[in-house]
Amino acid sequence: MTSRSELVEHELEILYLVSNVLNSSVDLHSKLNNILEILHVDFHMLSGMITLRTTENDSLSICEVYSTDVDKSVRYQIGEGLVGAILDAGSTIVVERLADEPRFISRLGLYNSELSFIGAPILVDKTEVVGVLTIQPHNKEFLGEKARFLEMVANLIAQSVKTLHINERKQQDLLDERDNLRQALVKNYRFENIIGHSEPMLKVFDIIRQVSKWNTTVLIRGESGTGKEVVANSIHFNSSCSQGTFVKLNCAALPDNLLESELFGHEKGAFTGAINQRKGRFELADNGTIFLDEIGEISASFQAKLLRILQEGEFERVGGTKTITVNVRIVAATNRNLEQDVADGLFREDLYYRLNVMPINMPALRDRLEDIPDLADFLLKRLSKQQGGRPLVLKESALRIYMKYSWPGNVRELENRLERAAIMSNNGVIDRDVVISTGLDDGSVMSPTPQHTIKVDFHDENLDEREKVIAALEQTGWVQAKAARLLNMTPRQIAYRIQTLEINVKQM
Repeated sequence: MTSRSELVEHELEILYLVSNVLNSSVDLHSKLNNILEILHVDFHMLSGMITLRTTENDSLSICEVYSTDVDKSVRYQIGEGLVGAILDAGSTIVVERLADEPRFISRLGLYNSELSFIGAPILVDKTEVVGVLTIQPHNKEFLGEKARFLEMVANLIAQSVKTLHINERKQQDLLDERDNLRQALVKNYRFENIIGHSEPMLKVFDIIRQVSKWNTTVLIRGESGTGKEVVANSIHFNSSCSQGTFVKLNCAALPDNLLESELFGHEKGAFTGAINQRKGRFELADNGTIFLDEIGEISASFQAKLLRILQEGEFERVGGTKTITVNVRIVAATNRNLEQDVADGLFREDLYYRLNVMPINMPALRDRLEDIPDLADFLLKRLSKQQGGRPLVLKESALRIYMKYSWPGNVRELENRLERAAIMSNNGVIDRDVVISTGLDDGSVMSPTPQHTIKVDFHDENLDEREKVIAALEQTGWVQAKAARLLNMTPRQIAYRIQTLEINVKQM
């Protein structure tokens, strides 16, 4: 017979072993399984089982059990059997002979009904029951002491479970944040959120809708500032690749050696400074989309390396020999005349045809001037947020100047000029005078395409008097007498208005 002092000494040895297991780097399930093995082999506590509380339906599910023939899909509800009773009461239960316990329901066929039973709650912060540890001592000696020992083991387990739950919550928070960001991106890049209702843009929308259905390589063409990256985002987030990563790289920003490392990655020691292995953009974009901007700027030597991944979907890291295969949707963009570059021997013809499977031609802003009011409204709202929610208003007199400009810098230039005008406007009202103060006026370079004018309703009560006078003057070529007739005024009256409203008269 074991003495009480021998039992205590043995318990201390077991607690030391359990602590070492819990401090190891293995996952929680392995830790719990190892603890049950220690209790069985070293302490002769049989039929060990650890159940953990589920958050979905507040039941207990079997996490680990020291047996190979147990159905782990069994769930214990609060108050159901001995395990459910421990969950309900949050306190230890000791049964001297299991066959005499009416709450024992033997759902698992695990326990010997002739032996004793001890079940201890796994408590976090001394109050929250997160699980139950159950065991069968091989004899009835010192059941009270063994119960207290099992409570100590359960308390040690509780700290690991708590850490697991904290990590799970953090992981879930990160997943939720990722999903929220992805939903926001999808919302931002829906087709209807790309600004424009002009005929050229409607054609672009039709092509985006079609190419988004398939994993086709897309080549977006157009001048700088026309919104090629916005279209690339839209293609990705409206395609079957949308759950994958969207990775982008400006090919013109890096020399060949850095470009190769960026796209394909490198092995440790591949070159000076390569202190660790590094994945490239193609690996990061696996099962997603890679956007290669300024694709026409890459050198002839690098074009051959890029052609291989377009053809085969495989590559090696810089300094490596292992072939890596990826499944990546490629969207490229350029403002160059690739056909001329092919003719001049600057761009490989085979690479050109690999890229130009589905071209999308982005119209210049001068070819869709009717989109400027909507674009300006969208950009001003974004500027307003950047300036702390400051209200910004674009007057029609300012808009008419914007509608007559040729916009060599396209939408990017429009955004820059609007920001400049917002800064120059003390009260947030951008009118003709503010636009002129930024260096743009009616004498600016005119668009070679037919002009898009804004029709002004001179009876519109929402249009202030200054705007009406300026609109009338612009419509009549700044001939005051003609403008007066449009406004039902005399020449003297309109001259007085021009003076009192401080309108800078344009000399024709």
